[in-house]
Amino acid sequence: MPRKILGPVLPALRNRPLIWVVAAVAAALALVVSLLLAGNVRTGPAAVAGRVLDGVASAQATARDSTGSYATLWLDGGDTTLVDRGRALDAEGAEDVRSIECGAGWLAGARVDGKVFLRSSAAPDTVGDAAAARLPDCISTEARDALLADLGVDRTWPAPAADRFEPPAGEYRPSYHLTPDQRWMNDPQKPFFLDGQWHYYYLYNADYPEGNGTEWFHATSTDLVNWKNEGVAIGKYRNGLGDIETGTAVVDTEGTAGFGKGAVIAVLTQQHDGVQRQSLFYSTDNGYSFENYEQNPVMENPGEEHWRDPRIVRDDANNQWLMLLAEGHKIGFYTSPDLKDWTYVSAFERDGLGILECPDFFQLDVDGDPSKRTWVLAASANGADEGRTTGLAYWTGSFDGKGFTPDGDHQWLDGGTDFYAAVTWDDPRLTDGQRKASRHAIGWVNNWAYARELPTGDWFGAASVVRDIRLVSDGGRPFLASAPTPALASLEGSPERIPAGTAREGAGEPLPVPDSGAFKVDLELERPASGRGEARVLLQSAGKVYATVGYDFGTGQAFMVRDGDSVAQAAGGPAEGYRTVSSASGNTDADTVQLTAYIDRSSVEVFVDGGRETLTSLVFPPAGAKDIRLAASGGAIGIRGGTVTPLAAIR
Repeated sequence: MPRKILGPVLPALRNRPLIWVVAAVAAALALVVSLLLAGNVRTGPAAVAGRVLDGVASAQATARDSTGSYATLWLDGGDTTLVDRGRALDAEGAEDVRSIECGAGWLAGARVDGKVFLRSSAAPDTVGDAAAARLPDCISTEARDALLADLGVDRTWPAPAADRFEPPAGEYRPSYHLTPDQRWMNDPQKPFFLDGQWHYYYLYNADYPEGNGTEWFHATSTDLVNWKNEGVAIGKYRNGLGDIETGTAVVDTEGTAGFGKGAVIAVLTQQHDGVQRQSLFYSTDNGYSFENYEQNPVMENPGEEHWRDPRIVRDDANNQWLMLLAEGHKIGFYTSPDLKDWTYVSAFERDGLGILECPDFFQLDVDGDPSKRTWVLAASANGADEGRTTGLAYWTGSFDGKGFTPDGDHQWLDGGTDFYAAVTWDDPRLTDGQRKASRHAIGWVNNWAYARELPTGDWFGAASVVRDIRLVSDGGRPFLASAPTPALASLEGSPERIPAGTAREGAGEPLPVPDSGAFKVDLELERPASGRGEARVLLQSAGKVYATVGYDFGTGQAFMVRDGDSVAQAAGGPAEGYRTVSSASGNTDADTVQLTAYIDRSSVEVFVDGGRETLTSLVFPPAGAKDIRLAASGGAIGIRGGTVTPLAAIR
């Protein structure tokens, strides 16, 4: 720009006195500076971002004119909808570009030289300060922050207080996993967001082990990391239909059930004398307490032995409520206009997976591309025929408003022994495209084969950390990848570095271990030239290995072994299935592998390469001083580096 401004001035100054030339050049330079300060001339990253986002604005206008709606874009995520519906975009100089839309407006961001700039339909200016960006009324700050995260902007949290790194009371009480204060916890119930909080319920038995029967216990959170136990919301044995079992709570925004707009409606299984029925309870105080619907049950058992765990989904495309019921080896589909009167419409049946439980049903965009929007049907199942224990099986496919058609066989969300009855949900504060790009998930960290034989004392059961799941294809069949929700970083203390080096066979090199027993280990592993060998993280107590987390480059599998812990070594032999080695297959051709293990005082959750493989297992360390060592088997393994990070206790 300065060259363009100075260009016509210099020829006119030829043959002029030197003092005139100097004065004219100084005036021109002053003009350039003033234009720069006024923002009329943009240079560097701001100029590139401005040009790119000008192009986004133009493409959005074209898309709106030609299709009647704005469109989404994510260069790194593979979403080219805006280009397809609008026009080609010149993104030269930008590392990534992301645009979201909400029907009445759009927001876009461009990352240039590591800095993110924003522009929206609400203002023509490109800004480098996210807080200064004007947002359309239909785009929330949470949606903006999610866009920033997609562009690589890491959120920062204040450091946890020092006392939160102290271990909780009790030998195995987790630090950062939700547990009941006392007694029994099992199935999670799908959370919902209302009045500024997440509301989550889990099955709870205050009489365990002396008495039977579960009820719904209520917990709340603002960040899906720290949880507050609120007490029993739906008590058992109150209406003559038995205990309170698994179901779904939904916010009835339009009041279709007749209890007012915004009422919370829970449809769940009650069981009496072995007969399972579906009942309805309603709340008008944001889900803190529920009333029994006087005409319960809303669904009478037709004579089925297994007829439970209703999952409720709002099917806006067909203006109806959709219910999935676990019916033995099949999942029944039902529809309703009002959450009370239900009509059977289809069934999805599969053998070889035992009794199906806790179904789930949702949509996700493959690789973040809205043109590849796909339905996912999930159910907790038994993988014994495949050499596995229980876990969450799922199918991808299509849904026509009545029936689900899979596009192939089932897959598994987690390769560990202890990730069951999982539920998923999205954030209503995000745009539709963001809600279909990823969603949250949480599971019960336990296994019915040995759930009643664990040495936890006065509490039983824990929830996993909340994960974010997405559909990834890598050019092949779509699969679910899951990673810890980013807010879990709010628990992190100061990491200790693991220097680059080599893991060798033998006793291994020691790693730093926080005294609390709650931490994560991050390692970047190098694929050996031979293509074979195992990297192993050895968890030890009193100098003996009680569990091993590892990665086998020969098979491309992460694995988890716990044959030396307190349960595996218990007198009389371990519980059935407890010694099972768990593994999950990944990419055998990768040059490097990122291995992350979240270790708490009685569990380990492993994530490989951003969650393309996951393993969740209970682990109960024997008494004695704890330490961790990094070793190899089958040949040396290169370590590019890593960290050990202490994790604070949740509040």
